[in-house]
Amino acid sequence: MYELYALRYAHRDASVRGEHFYGHDPCALDPYPIDYYVWAAIGEHGVVLVDAGFTEETAGRRGNRHYLRSPVDTLAALGVAADGVGHVVLSHLHYDHTGHLRDFPEARIVLQRSELAFWTGPHAHRGDYPHLADPDDIAYLVRENFTGRVRQLDGDHELLPGLSVHHVGGHTPGMQVVRVRTARGDAVVASDAGHFYDNIEADRPYGIVDHLPAMYDAFDRVRALAGSPELVVAGHDPLVLERYPAVPGLEGYAVRIA
Repeated sequence: MYELYALRYAHRDASVRGEHFYGHDPCALDPYPIDYYVWAAIGEHGVVLVDAGFTEETAGRRGNRHYLRSPVDTLAALGVAADGVGHVVLSHLHYDHTGHLRDFPEARIVLQRSELAFWTGPHAHRGDYPHLADPDDIAYLVRENFTGRVRQLDGDHELLPGLSVHHVGGHTPGMQVVRVRTARGDAVVASDAGHFYDNIEADRPYGIVDHLPAMYDAFDRVRALAGSPELVVAGHDPLVLERYPAVPGLEGYAVRIA
């Protein structure tokens, strides 16, 4: 059993609905705020961090992103030091999921082989791709691969007893979700396999798509992996703060999923 937390570290209010849904949307210009999270699973087998967010420096460089506090500090408030994190699971390698990797030097880094292959392959420089990833973070991963810290998976894998990763694709080639056994049942950290509850619950794909049929399949897989709909955790939805109870003293920064 694990305790599962969502840690909110940034948000962006200057965001419209058209950014977040694939194809034509009649309400495309309506405001649609987005939150940024990392997730922590804490249990007897160790601490697993899902994704590593972006830094305050990145928020300033990209603009329109209000950085609240480092997820490292929020973890510390939960009683977890950075060097106490045993694994960092990267759902994928967009910039808002890789920024704090350097803050967890003792952690094993886990991602799909196909994800790293794409971002070190021949197409990463094309179109909008350079905007979606941070080259310094990718270079850090490549360097750490030489130390043995980086574990590249091919498909589903039980990382620890009661905690598994599942390759779904759709948003990126190596997009993976994390299933966590909790006292309430199996919870699924969808990350960007479902940015918002409207993506999954209304079957509306997100605006950034690697493979559209795979994104629909990912919605189905997330629902099937979760013990109940209430245990599907969207990746960027402000509703996460409303659907789950705040951690006392960390209101607005951390909620307990289960």
